[in-house]
Formats: sequence, C-alpha cells, structure tokens
Amino acid sequence: MRQSAADRLIADIESGLLAPAMLFFGPPASGKGTTALELARVISCEAPSETSLDESVSGASIRAAWKCTCPECSRHRLLVHPDLLCLGWKPFSAEIAASAGTFLREESASKTFASRDTSSSRILFIRSVRKLLVRFNPVLWEDDSKAAKIFTLANSIEEDLDELDFLAKTDAEVSPNENTGSTKQNSLNKLIEGIVKNSFRLESEGMGETIPIAQLRRAAFWSRLAPAGRGKLLLIENVDRMQDGARNSLLKLLEEPPGRLNIVLTTTRQGSLLPTIVSRLRPYRFIARDEAVEKDVIRRVFKDEAGEGGISGYLDSFLPVSRDTLGTLAAFFAASAAYKAALFAKKRGRPIPDEVVLLGKYCAPIAEDAGLGRPRGETLEVVNLIIEKAGKFEVRSLFSRFLFCLLEQISMSQRTAAFLPSVSYNELWRNCSQWAETAEGIYNLGPAQVLEKLFTDLSRGMAEL
Repeated sequence: MRQSAADRLIADIESGLLAPAMLFFGPPASGKGTTALELARVISCEAPSETSLDESVSGASIRAAWKCTCPECSRHRLLVHPDLLCLGWKPFSAEIAASAGTFLREESASKTFASRDTSSSRILFIRSVRKLLVRFNPVLWEDDSKAAKIFTLANSIEEDLDELDFLAKTDAEVSPNENTGSTKQNSLNKLIEGIVKNSFRLESEGMGETIPIAQLRRAAFWSRLAPAGRGKLLLIENVDRMQDGARNSLLKLLEEPPGRLNIVLTTTRQGSLLPTIVSRLRPYRFIARDEAVEKDVIRRVFKDEAGEGGISGYLDSFLPVSRDTLGTLAAFFAASAAYKAALFAKKRGRPIPDEVVLLGKYCAPIAEDAGLGRPRGETLEVVNLIIEKAGKFEVRSLFSRFLFCLLEQISMSQRTAAFLPSVSYNELWRNCSQWAETAEGIYNLGPAQVLEKLFTDLSRGMAEL
C-alpha cells in the first residue's frame, strides 16, 4: 500500500505544480526520507517519458523507472549525485546492519555475489551506508574542527565500498569452476564487517542530534549554486532538531528559494515547528503503516519472510544491543532509582511516595527475571552495569533508545495504579530524560556522566514528591 502523500506528490509533479519547499511529516519508518530521495532522482531523470511536464518541474517525470539507465538516475540510485545535499540527525546504524545481513544472506545463497539475485541487496546495503555518508559532504563541514578526523573515517568507508564494487566486477568475470568459494566469502564477510563497524563509529563520533547554524548556512550557499543537472534537492531531516540561529537561516532560504531547487523538510513532530516556517511549506502527511504492510516491506526490501516487530523493531534487532535488553536495563535503572529514592525518604523521615513504591514493584521483577539482580542504591554500581550491558553505548542511537525505554517503563508501571500519579512525578521523569538526551546528543557528554546525574536527580526528585 502506497502512502496517500506519495500519490499527492505524484499528482503535483505530473501537473507541473511541485512546490519549491515541502514538509513531509509523520511517524518514524513511514517512508518520508525514502520518498524525498526518490523525488530527488525523479526531478533529475533525463530519460524520455510519456508524460510531458513543464520546465518549471525540471522536465522530469514521476514515471521514471527505478531501473532507468540514464546517468542522472544511476548516480541518484547510489546517492552520489552532486545535486543532492542532505543534513539533519537520524539514526542509520540499524538500517546499515539490517541491510548488511540481507546482502550477506542473499549472497551466500547465490553462486556469485555479482549475480542478478544479489544485485538489489548489494544496492540496498550501499544505499544504507551512503545515507549516512551524504551527511559528511565537504560543503557542510568546511572549517569544522572535527572535519579532518571525520573525513578520514568517511574516506575509509568509501574506499571499502569501492572494494566491494571491485569484488563484484571481478567475481562476474570468473567462471564458476575458478571461483574460490569460501575464500571469497570470507573476504566479503570481513569487508562488510569493516564497513558496518566504521559506519557505527562515524555516526557516533560525527553526528550531533541538532542541526548547527553553520551547516544550514553552508547548505543555503550550496542551494544558490547552479545545478549540475536539471535541478537540485536539499533534504533536511528531523528539522525540529535545529539550533535557534539555524531556524532564522532556514526561514530566509524559504522566503527566497533559488530557482531549480526543491527543499524537503521532514519531521515526526510537526507541532514543534515555527508557524512562520510551516506557512512556507506544502505539507504531505505520512501515516503509520499497518502490521501487514510493514511485514510486506520487510519481505520485499530485506528479503526476510520471518521478520517480526514492525519495521522499527525489525531494524533494531540487528543492533548489537536489542530493544528487549534495553528494556530490561531501563527497568533495572528505574527500580534502582526507586530504591534509592526510598532510602532518601526514610533518611529524612518522610513517607515513601506511592508512585515510587509502584515503580519499584513493577520494574524490579523485570530486572531480576533478566538476571540483572535486585535494585541497587549505589549510583556507580547501577551506571557501570548498564554501560557494560549496553556495549558502552558505542552505537550512539542506543542511548536515546534506552531513554525511550525508560519512559516506557514509567508509563507501564502506572497502568495498575489505584490512584492518579501526580503531575510533578511524570514531569520529573520527562524533564530529566529530556535533559539526558540533550546532554548526550547535543553537548556530547559521555553516557556514563549523563546517567550518573540522571540517576541522582531522579532519586532525589522522587524522594521529595
């Protein structure tokens, strides 16, 4: 089932009414980013079409086939087109890991990984990696203090992708009886493992969770340069995560968008955008896919008939720390914070708040059943255990997922409450979690440091309810 937003977009392109600036909004994993990247390809396509469009839409047709062989489409398929610029925070690790799994699984089932059976899964993997790499376009990182270190890592990944392409070409030239089989498979496994590992590092070390003003200004400069082809597309994902100064730069760009440029902004939180920005965008609403559609996407894209848990859950299952593990760690953290809060309350001669008792009773059994032991009151013991079990949060997106699981545990603990939890209790957890996400994602504080303060603030805060 195609998104109705995609149908509206098709109609706008075919009628020559594509807006210069658009807002794609909706829940995670609803296809916003994929649609934007496909739009970039479509407005650049040079293949002849049955549909004749006005030159204001760059003469491209929505009917441009995915396998179109024109040079423009070929570069867009591999996300190496100079007329595409992407910025904005987004977790890529899970998709990269899942795509690597698909590629290796499909390759091992075929005679050569240059075969038709594996070409689509190879492109899937390459695109998943390049979705991350395009965030490190030199245009966006000029004069940045981290550029040298970041580009060293990004260039290493690009070289490995070139090696992957080389292996595919040489494999296609070797007859079956000359194929070294397991040797080539081992080389491929090692190469993919290195790409995935370095991609995780690049995401962790190079991507902040807000859009800095410097990058927005450089993107605005790029937008005013003449396109290499028919037209350019600027994609800014999770635009709600933007520094204050960057909003003003974006507003100026939207007020006077250059010709032959289309701008696509994406967000999961439309209401958090400034009205002055929203008023200059044509909105396209993406809706959550139902379970059957998500299973079909997993089957068609990732070639996995047994994929469960929806798209987000399926992708997360390929991370080094599973969502279930993060959930049990969150339960242990919450139960221990409740225990420490009870100790604080007793020490001050105050009654233990009902919300704290309920939280401990709900979360402690989950943590114990997972083998994490009983709640602990020593901050460093709690934090060190979580850091160890979460793989030191080396995959950056795992920390925000942990915080989400933490709030989820708080919500679940209240379902059996015979009383109405106080507003201040829920605000405490929400505000502290928001601070933790900001401290780790924006100010780059280490996860251990953030968790120590989070644990202390929550424990003391709950004791004083």
